[in-house]
Amino acid sequence: MTTDRTDAVESSGATTTDSDVRDTTDLYHEFGEDRVPAGQRETSAFPVLSKSGTPDWDPDTWEFTVTGAVETELTFSWDEFRDLPHETQKQDFHCVTGWSKLDCAFTGVPFTELAERAGVADDAVHVMFSALDGYTTDLPLEDCMREEVLFTWAYDGEPLPADHGGPLRVVTPHRYAYKGAKWVDGVEFLTEPELGYWERRGYSETANPWREERYS
Repeated sequence: MTTDRTDAVESSGATTTDSDVRDTTDLYHEFGEDRVPAGQRETSAFPVLSKSGTPDWDPDTWEFTVTGAVETELTFSWDEFRDLPHETQKQDFHCVTGWSKLDCAFTGVPFTELAERAGVADDAVHVMFSALDGYTTDLPLEDCMREEVLFTWAYDGEPLPADHGGPLRVVTPHRYAYKGAKWVDGVEFLTEPELGYWERRGYSETANPWREERYS
């Protein structure tokens, strides 16, 4: 790894070397035979897709909340969130529109870290993610409690670009990428399933790329 890349990751709140990266790209064995799911094409580009424009944010007033069916609701400032235990993972990224980008290096906080700190209630079954632009997306709790679900602020050794969801987005390599909210600013643990933005508009709740679960 070059010094420039290390410095960039340090400035975004993480320090990593190649040996520190957790490789999760073999998770596809759990879901299918092919690393690139059926109906997807591999691309070296990283297209930008969102429901609307890129929202503004202020690091001095930004807050991340953990609410709902938990023992302790949590609120983090930007600096507090970046001080949480974090890691860098090599992941594959699958967009519902039909492209996949392989070997992305994302740095951030695992979902399980926040769940453990909040203490998930026994009757929690679902999770809703919220974002600065009003976007929401939902997943069953069991689909979130995986080491690969990451709240990431760095991509390939650089601060996550704003148009890709910076300062913070969720990545869900075992699900289509619309399950990974850009500009995420909170999670709510639910005792009953609720539908997010695209799910209310006919997109799949489960969003398994290896089953091509694009629509309900």
